[in-house]
Amino acid sequence: MAQFSIATDYLKQILEDLIQTPSPTGDTDWAVSLVQNELAVMGVPSSKTTKGALVAQWPGLRDDSPRALSCHLDTLGAVVAEVKSNGRLRLKALNGVNWPTVESEGVMIQTQSGRQLRGSVVLANGAAHVNPEAGSAPRTPETLEVRIDEMTSSSVETRQLGIEVGDFVSFDPRLEFAESGFIRSRFLDDKACVAACLAAVKALRDLDVTPAQRTSILFSVHEEVGHGGMDGLPSDLQELLVLDMACIGTGQNSSELNCSICLADSGGPYSKELSDRVRALANTQGIVLRPDTYPRYGSDGGPYWRAGGQAQVALIGPGVDTSHGYERTHIDALVDTATLIAEYLVAE
Repeated sequence: MAQFSIATDYLKQILEDLIQTPSPTGDTDWAVSLVQNELAVMGVPSSKTTKGALVAQWPGLRDDSPRALSCHLDTLGAVVAEVKSNGRLRLKALNGVNWPTVESEGVMIQTQSGRQLRGSVVLANGAAHVNPEAGSAPRTPETLEVRIDEMTSSSVETRQLGIEVGDFVSFDPRLEFAESGFIRSRFLDDKACVAACLAAVKALRDLDVTPAQRTSILFSVHEEVGHGGMDGLPSDLQELLVLDMACIGTGQNSSELNCSICLADSGGPYSKELSDRVRALANTQGIVLRPDTYPRYGSDGGPYWRAGGQAQVALIGPGVDTSHGYERTHIDALVDTATLIAEYLVAE
């Protein structure tokens, strides 16, 4: 039986705080500051890297086999690619945006001056009473546009609002907690894991427990674009446990109700020795850990290895349905993930 009790109320509150803090890749400072402040309250020091990530350094009982955790704060998002002649905006995805899923979504436009403006993603000429192809037209960056909630009908008027090409655009998350324990929101990838990680740290700090080994915790900010995994991690790591969502879909073994361990993704297998130890740890502590492989998936573990990292790498995370869309998971999966992280930190 697991020796740590995860504070569910804290887990849900920090998840809500994270979800409601926009952090599209490239504009993550607010989220980084939120996590840094949370760690400071718990007495865990951290610092920002040159690239903008956050790394916490947590002394352990020993220093002969240093470990690290990694989870990412950056999410899907976009930037303004064009201020159109009608005053609306064409977007460029910063990462793997699934365009049909963001139609009709509210957005926040962050101008260079700091002004925040609201709008929504709509189909160009999208009125069903006007355009007979409104229902069947493909949804792409070229056919969708941002309708700004301001008095503008020209590129000149939009620019007078302070909007310019390159401004960041965040999609509304629409977070909901159901009484059944399900959690619906955008950006559970990977803020669910960030919340689980912080809840695990809190579980140790509340009991004044020290990790078994010196531990680094990387909150990366470029995972969605493929170069977050090495940022700020020490060169002497022996183990890296990546925390990222598990894939739900046809042919997958993962579940929204459980934590999963990814044994191989599109970049190849993870470290068998570390993965086996994590699976054995979960079994010993009575945590259901579902093994799986992910066919169209990468994590911070791949960039870490490609950049020359020598540590063994394993990956765990809660099952998330409809990834890169309107996602869903369950509080049980988050609690199990946080519990397993806590148990891993103190494992010999």
